[in-house]
Amino acid sequence: MPPIALIRDPSSLPAEIARPVVAIGNFDGLHRGHRAVIDKTLSLAQRLRRPSAILTFEPHPRDFFRPQAPVFRLTPLAEKTLIAGELGLDALIVLSFDAEMAKMEAARFVEEWLVGRLDISAVIVGTDFRFGARRAGTSQFLAQEGARCGFEVEILPEVATSEALRVSSSAVRGALEAGNIALASELLGHRWFVTGEVLHGEKRGRSLGFPTANLRLDPSCRLRHGIYAVRVLLDGRVHEAVSSFGRRPTFDNGAPLLEVFLFDFEGDLYGRSLVVEFVDWLRGEEKFESVEALVSQMRQDVLEAKVALAKNASGPEASIFERQIA
Repeated sequence: MPPIALIRDPSSLPAEIARPVVAIGNFDGLHRGHRAVIDKTLSLAQRLRRPSAILTFEPHPRDFFRPQAPVFRLTPLAEKTLIAGELGLDALIVLSFDAEMAKMEAARFVEEWLVGRLDISAVIVGTDFRFGARRAGTSQFLAQEGARCGFEVEILPEVATSEALRVSSSAVRGALEAGNIALASELLGHRWFVTGEVLHGEKRGRSLGFPTANLRLDPSCRLRHGIYAVRVLLDGRVHEAVSSFGRRPTFDNGAPLLEVFLFDFEGDLYGRSLVVEFVDWLRGEEKFESVEALVSQMRQDVLEAKVALAKNASGPEASIFERQIA
């Protein structure tokens, strides 16, 4: 599969992405509700014989309006690009959400961006879609503009995993903040993952017999601090692992860090890029009275992680990078 095109603030689109069918939204998490929109985008693009694309915004609009309370980003741009490519989209178009974008009226957005710069063939949105200054533009207004300007508009209803559980990015965030990996996976339709470059640390894990790869996650991350069973994608190979996300209260109570111990790897990982997929929650972060007590618990964590990984080797919430290792 060719890599997805990442296009930022275009004045026009390259020929291979000309007249695309676009799905508009923040698409944080690219969860099951978003998948219905993406699936419709792909099918409509195939029918119209046009490229398919996501049209999204950076930073998240809520971060622009409330920088003091940033949104817990489920899929920062690197993760979003990876998932969008795996879903078969041709392009990810990113528009800067700045003061000018924030005050742009809905009609002007349609004329300047959707028609003028992007020259879209069709657009797919959800029923609750809002856009433009003061969120005045609705999905119904967009449909009227499409009829006026000559592009198709499809409006899709929201998705629920059950009658009681609405799929939303907020619901996924709440699950991860509670350490409920199973619920987050159910809502997403895939296991939540992070990407990052391995940093130099205190090398404390090596002295304890558990050398770890240390990753600094997006500053907005509010994943519950604790111990997780994870899988790691490295150079096209998947490694089982156990990870700790938190402040290391036994030692320094410092800035949050993701520390990952790969079961079947020896070598130097510094500067390497990892994809870490969260499979199951094991326990909360604890402060131990001694290093010996911590090491004893770490040995138990490894055993429990292996059990959890074996139990969750397959299932409806598949790995988002499964096709990369086929």
